[in-house]
Amino acid sequence: MVRSTPTFTAERLAALQKSYNEAGQDHVFKFFGDLDDEEAAVLFEQLDGIQVERCNEFFDRTVRNPAAVEGGDKIAPLESGSFASTLDGSSSADDIAAWNDEGMRLIRANKVAVILLAGGQGTRLGSSEPKGCYDIGLPSGKCLFEIQAERIRRLQQIAAADDGAAATIPWLVMTSGPTSAATQKKFADSNYFGLNADDVFFFNQGVLPCFDLDGKFMLEQPGRLAVAPDGNGGIYEALRLSGALDWLHERGVEHIHSYCVDNCLVRVADPTFIGYAALRGAECGALVVPKKAWNEPVGVICLRNERYSVVEYSEITEETAKQKRADTEQLAYNAGNICNHYYTLDFLRTRVPDIEAKLEHHIAKKKIKHVDLDSGSVTVPAKPNGIKLERFVFDVFPYVERMAILEVHRQDQFSPLKNAPGSGVDCPETSRSDLIAQCIRFAEAAGATLESLPEGREPSFEISALVSYAGEGLECLNGKTLAADQLINCLDDVVTV
Repeated sequence: MVRSTPTFTAERLAALQKSYNEAGQDHVFKFFGDLDDEEAAVLFEQLDGIQVERCNEFFDRTVRNPAAVEGGDKIAPLESGSFASTLDGSSSADDIAAWNDEGMRLIRANKVAVILLAGGQGTRLGSSEPKGCYDIGLPSGKCLFEIQAERIRRLQQIAAADDGAAATIPWLVMTSGPTSAATQKKFADSNYFGLNADDVFFFNQGVLPCFDLDGKFMLEQPGRLAVAPDGNGGIYEALRLSGALDWLHERGVEHIHSYCVDNCLVRVADPTFIGYAALRGAECGALVVPKKAWNEPVGVICLRNERYSVVEYSEITEETAKQKRADTEQLAYNAGNICNHYYTLDFLRTRVPDIEAKLEHHIAKKKIKHVDLDSGSVTVPAKPNGIKLERFVFDVFPYVERMAILEVHRQDQFSPLKNAPGSGVDCPETSRSDLIAQCIRFAEAAGATLESLPEGREPSFEISALVSYAGEGLECLNGKTLAADQLINCLDDVVTV
């Protein structure tokens, strides 16, 4: 066997071992002498990239000495008038149009970028690929990445329509270790879904070591540390360390829309949301949807200790969750969080670095495959045996000085893909059905009628995002009866009955 040359010196190895020894984590080197040169180099580089004392500090602060809140947290619903809504006349048509116009003005001026949180794999969907590569079963067969890329392309076309000047919406894609290479390959193989490759920026979210219950780092293999993504809240540090924020600054971007890959209805670079937040002078914003029911397992945006926060459904009592507003029959805690956010670039560059030091981690007790230090064998536990620490993207909310919250229709903007096919809730079938239903609403709002189908047969009707972003530009369908099973890629090829 040809042995590779180590990429580290004896001096560097001694210094690294010393730092781990002083931090009480030197057990990770127990099998180092048994590794071949290539394995040793891999482990060395992994350990050298870990800030061991900082990780110990995270564990101590989160697990051993969690901060106590005197008197307990005081939870209160959002105050009436503290947020706007696009639901059923809650805001005037003129206001909504003004928000959209402002968002389009900013897009036209090349002031808007988009961040996609795409670090997850499709494991629960039965796929080993990145979740963005998943095909939810549309007539077009498009994956989530392609659907979202085409919405960006359509917005750029609309923004450029007035004077022909190019409008560009940079797309930043946050991946993780397991999804990075496959995601970039998918983009390259698909010619960036019609976007300019120079306008797409890939960056990886960070990782943290997995801890055993006593705070010791765990080895996944004798030559590999067990690590886990640091949560979607790791986006802030990852943006800074990757150079993404500097890249955006150099391009003159000022406003950013951020969202999760698993939402097939997301309005990427949503001009109404961006315009609303910008006109309010907000530094951060969030879209919310009304809860389906008081016991829907979704976090809600509310006030915690008089600061904006997301409270998980498990953190409030049934009595609180059922509470109604005094002036309506709506739930008081009704602002369902959908991980759809707005930021100014200035907020991310100048305020968030100081905020990060104040953010607490969250504990996730997990079953973690690891090496038994006594036997050297790999153990697969039957019950949770370790701790993963993570931050959430909304952890910055309590530190935001000017927040903008906008309530939108769930059917228009939120259909998460979380569960396995056939589960009936937040699964490929519901995502497909929700997107097809939206396309039908677009056609009907333009004056078209869909052909009647036999009872029990669902339509397979799709309008490409390249044809219409949010129902615009479909006037030619007025008065037509459309075939229920068709993909509309071009308005000249519409099938009627």
